[in-house]
Amino acid sequence: SSVSKSRKTPFNLCYFFVFLNSRDIFYENVQLYGSQTTVDSIVTDISCMLKVPRRSLHILSTSKGCVAGNLLYIEQDGTKVDCSFNTSGVLVPSNVEGVTNLRTAARFVLVIEKDATFQRLLDDDFCGKCGPCILITGKGVPDLNTRLFVRKLWDTFQIPIFTLVDADPHGIEIMCIYKYGSLSMSFEAHNLTVPSTAWLGLLPSDIERLHVPAEALIPLSTLDQRKLQSLQKRPYVSCQPLWKQELEIMTSRKMKAEIQVLTSLSPTFLTSIYLPNKLEYGGWI
Repeated sequence: SSVSKSRKTPFNLCYFFVFLNSRDIFYENVQLYGSQTTVDSIVTDISCMLKVPRRSLHILSTSKGCVAGNLLYIEQDGTKVDCSFNTSGVLVPSNVEGVTNLRTAARFVLVIEKDATFQRLLDDDFCGKCGPCILITGKGVPDLNTRLFVRKLWDTFQIPIFTLVDADPHGIEIMCIYKYGSLSMSFEAHNLTVPSTAWLGLLPSDIERLHVPAEALIPLSTLDQRKLQSLQKRPYVSCQPLWKQELEIMTSRKMKAEIQVLTSLSPTFLTSIYLPNKLEYGGWI
């Protein structure tokens, strides 16, 4: 029947379209899948069921993350990429495993939560002022390729990995994905995480220390408070005194702040004062 055929289709695709991008699979039968998320979930489920990394299925996911700064590499098709020449960053490669000949003189990698902040740092020539360095953003919750690429940078260069996220539960959650992994991909966490990742900012304690105006802060929503409570109960957070302290500050203040709040102090405060001082004097945890 047509119903039974539909049920078999996702599994059949894994055999007949093994070299396709996951986006291509979605467009093979838009009516069946309904959304790209459905395809991604199916591929993840099969990967977990077979106990193999997703890339072993030879199904590539579309990248959304961007990278910039002092980094050169060669993609699997032979394309040479120089991330220092693009003023808005280059897309993270869709086949991270096929990337070779990575070269850099960077002193550190800065993983940035938001694309807007990433672009702001490029516009202000942050790499020229505080580099050499590598900037990378997953544009919110990072996709698989961005996480794989951050791990590849760590494996290749063994330089510090810092994160710059909003001082809110959502931003902290995103940082934890880079550092500890996500529940949906927990079976492959060892290939997708960098446990040594450090929290550079924005720290809740920074908001107090810098005397950010109260009117620039945002009250925690009910959803934020639930997320915060969930984070505080996680073993990898509860075992880190400095992280616990930061989350307790947020809990007591019941306020959150986006990175852009620093513009209330000065239009260029983030790139000319906050980040340079943090990097020079060790203001990370």
